[in-house]
Amino acid sequence: MAVKGSEFLRRIHDLARRKNMPYAFVPARGKGSHGTLYFGSASTIVKDRKKELGAGLLRAMCKDLGIDPREI
Repeated sequence: MAVKGSEFLRRIHDLARRKNMPYAFVPARGKGSHGTLYFGSASTIVKDRKKELGAGLLRAMCKDLGIDPREI
């Protein structure tokens, strides 16, 4: 499953709303096109929001956030 960075952020935001958890994306907390995504007490780095995230990177980001990739 490959999605763009912006779609990943949208899906995580929806998941945060459903689970009533804090969510924040801070583009200033990254270098270049990267930014930091905070989900509850976990965080991960999101690369360029305009490009596709590969399956491996998507799984790693979900692991950082403590969620199952199938939840999104």
